[in-house]
Amino acid sequence: MAYVRTVRTSSGAKAVQIVWSTRRGSRQIEHLGSARDEAELAALRAVAVERIAAGQTTLDFTLGAGATDGPTEGPRAGPTEGRRDEPAEIVGAKAARLWSALRHTYRALGLDAATDKDEVFRALVLARVIDPASTFDSLRTLAEAGVGVPSYQAVTRQLAGYGDPLWRERVSAACAAHAALEPDSMVLCEVSRLRVRAEAGDGFGESAPATQRRLAPQVIIGLLTDADGFPLQVLAFEDNRAEVATMVPTLRAFMETHGLADITVVADTGKLSPESKREIEASRLGFILEERLGAVPGAVEQWRERNPGRRIPDGLTLAQPAPAAPEDHQRAQIGYLQYRRDRARRTGRAIDQRVAKAERAIAAGAPARRNRFSTTIDGEPAVNRELEASARALAGWKSYRTNIADPDLEFVLGARGQLGRVAKAFGMSEHDLRARPIYHHRRESIEAHLSVALAAAAVTHEIEHRTGWPMRRLVRAARHYPTIAIRAGSQTLTAEEPLPDDLRRALALIS
Repeated sequence: MAYVRTVRTSSGAKAVQIVWSTRRGSRQIEHLGSARDEAELAALRAVAVERIAAGQTTLDFTLGAGATDGPTEGPRAGPTEGRRDEPAEIVGAKAARLWSALRHTYRALGLDAATDKDEVFRALVLARVIDPASTFDSLRTLAEAGVGVPSYQAVTRQLAGYGDPLWRERVSAACAAHAALEPDSMVLCEVSRLRVRAEAGDGFGESAPATQRRLAPQVIIGLLTDADGFPLQVLAFEDNRAEVATMVPTLRAFMETHGLADITVVADTGKLSPESKREIEASRLGFILEERLGAVPGAVEQWRERNPGRRIPDGLTLAQPAPAAPEDHQRAQIGYLQYRRDRARRTGRAIDQRVAKAERAIAAGAPARRNRFSTTIDGEPAVNRELEASARALAGWKSYRTNIADPDLEFVLGARGQLGRVAKAFGMSEHDLRARPIYHHRRESIEAHLSVALAAAAVTHEIEHRTGWPMRRLVRAARHYPTIAIRAGSQTLTAEEPLPDDLRRALALIS
């Protein structure tokens, strides 16, 4: 009969062996390994028992469903079909290797020191890196990752402190120190809007101006990054009045703090009030503005005159300089007009739909409400064919205007896209409702959300920059290889499946 035995070795370890048979003084022995602690010993014993029981069955001595204490008629129910001993029990799993890499990056950015090693803040930040969601959804993310989860009470108690402007200044200072800003460093500020999931404003999150046609409470967001997109600071301003009253002074204060010569504001002019646009141009700050075209620009008309009947090449970019007069006290500007066929196709399809809608409404004798192509001619409803022709002539074109010195075309055209990706990581994209700060509109909640989002964006950018992997791909891959806790006897062991080479190299770069 096979059995397990342990033998003390000369080095002090315990060797675990299976004695398969004993016959006439000789034994057939299989050596499994040597253990230097109780956990290793329990694991080797579990392996030995499993190997001895391999292929064997166990008898089930439980009575059948119809068994009684007295005699029964017919044959007695026999034992049930045998089964193998059950394997060792898995008692837990966690994304330990991913969590370790995230914590290392968090510390390397100086965020641990800047926040006095606040464990709740770190947990919220790293949870947002794993899964960008609302603040309290982070607790679910941490539980799924198998790491320590702060209590609900601890989160609610700490959030007010994270909404303190001084707290975010400490986070911003750590980010700026990591970026090693110099006087001639390029710093960009994207201006966007954060829509708040609330029924009414509270003095901070307010409805947009009437020209924006949006009634949901909103907050103006200014995201400062370096030229590579690393986030430095996030600013929040009221949206129910001219935000330049606080935006431009705040940007100048940031410049003075870090000794910067300039900050370039990147924005869609459709998201700025007219007063903001004029103030930014008059402030002599750099800017890259994406503008909406109301009429066919002269540069486009000239190209068509020189190339009659020719199809516009995809990616065609035209420059349109606008020198500044000395009395304007402004920098010289240059505009870029870029054409994309995909954009033209999408715009053309939208125009077709709206024109068809207007035609159907006119044919039915009903007014086409809020349709830009509807008009009246001699008191009769009609389709505005001039506006339709103008819209089709502009389909596919996008306009950018900048006043930075010696602008690089690629940089100007890519600034919006690069900063847009960072803003999406913040959850501040205009159509991304994950931006909600825990479904609340109080200023403290919004400020706390932005503090967490700023630190999370910094960690995400650093990891993506080092590994070359998108954060979502890295998280998805690492979650497939958790660290597992296994119960073996009275001991709990940990086990890990070997990582693929590419994932192992990626995690090594940030660990």
